[in-house]
Amino acid sequence: MLVIVPSRGRPRNIADLMCSWYETEANANLIVAIDDDDPELNGYQDLFNVVHDDRYRLIVGPRLRMAGTLNTVAMSKVDEYDIIGFMGDDHRPRTPHWDATVEDVFKQWPHCVVYGNDLMQGMNLPTQVFMSSSIIKTLGYMVPPGFTHLFLDNTWKAWGQAMSRLVYLHDTVIEHMHPQAGKSEWDEGYIEVNGGEVWAADEAAFKMYVAGSLHDDAIKLRGLVNG
Repeated sequence: MLVIVPSRGRPRNIADLMCSWYETEANANLIVAIDDDDPELNGYQDLFNVVHDDRYRLIVGPRLRMAGTLNTVAMSKVDEYDIIGFMGDDHRPRTPHWDATVEDVFKQWPHCVVYGNDLMQGMNLPTQVFMSSSIIKTLGYMVPPGFTHLFLDNTWKAWGQAMSRLVYLHDTVIEHMHPQAGKSEWDEGYIEVNGGEVWAADEAAFKMYVAGSLHDDAIKLRGLVNG
């Protein structure tokens, strides 16, 4: 299983996330994707120069924002992993062997969308997500075109519901350390993506997707499950 974590300006968050990996004895592979113009680029590189672990990899590329980065990395790895997941750099796995619990679901349902309890949205939204790579191959993306950062979780939930393969793991905690939950500070990154402009654009992109391409994608996904 691969987990992709786009990050910008927060190398300390990645260090904390790695600690969570160790504390929960996770074996999942982790790719941290950062921008080549990140002001904290050296901080990320220093971290990865110190931490020698084959499970962790740093990828540096042009700034594509959250959605673009996820699509680029996921499509480049879709043939190497059966399960591809996403976490923000502010998620922290808390449940021991959470990755094995997630993988067990895919043994029962090879094509599905799985998410844990983030202690913020809970069952309501998959703010972190794991999906079969077959979904990404079938649709040609991990995120539909037109999105920047928000409403990705709404889209993933819609995919799982369309397949009747949306699995919520209440007892698998992957805590979301978001400022809206009072668990971190409102830094420049949070302010940028939660501002009115990005919110309005991504909400419009989601509504357009639901009204248009979701129907065709749902047919493809149901065919995947029933095929």
